[in-house]
Amino acid sequence: MASVLFTDEQDDQPVDRQRWVNLASSVLDAEGVSDDCELSMAFVGEVPMAELNLRFAGEEGPTDVLAFPIDGADPGDGTPAMLGDLVICPAVALGNSTQHGGTYEDEVALLVVHGILHLMGMDHEDPLEAQLMQRRERELLDRFHAVDAPARP
Repeated sequence: MASVLFTDEQDDQPVDRQRWVNLASSVLDAEGVSDDCELSMAFVGEVPMAELNLRFAGEEGPTDVLAFPIDGADPGDGTPAMLGDLVICPAVALGNSTQHGGTYEDEVALLVVHGILHLMGMDHEDPLEAQLMQRRERELLDRFHAVDAPARP
């Protein structure tokens, strides 16, 4: 399985490191990501997330998830390729979970899957892309999270 590098840099909400690493690893494996690939997954507070959101998306305030793919990450010399960075804000996830009708864990699972699919090149800019991405999210959540997590709007 691909390697998942994990950091928890926030104190707002509990984060079950092993649960989210296992989910990310399972999704990466299901998506055909090679064993020598690495993913960085960081859980951050609202202030750092707001700073990242403004800097990279041009949006004010914190968001729930940001995905930063690494272009041309395969060095071709047998060293692990870096798929990209996934940044999740648990405080925003908690707030969104009540709006989406699920639990905090459902929301974090959705964000992990959603972010990885972005790193894999999927998007939701047009209705067809959004439909395909939501379908794949549902399939992966049903398979690896095994609860009725809400589809991402």
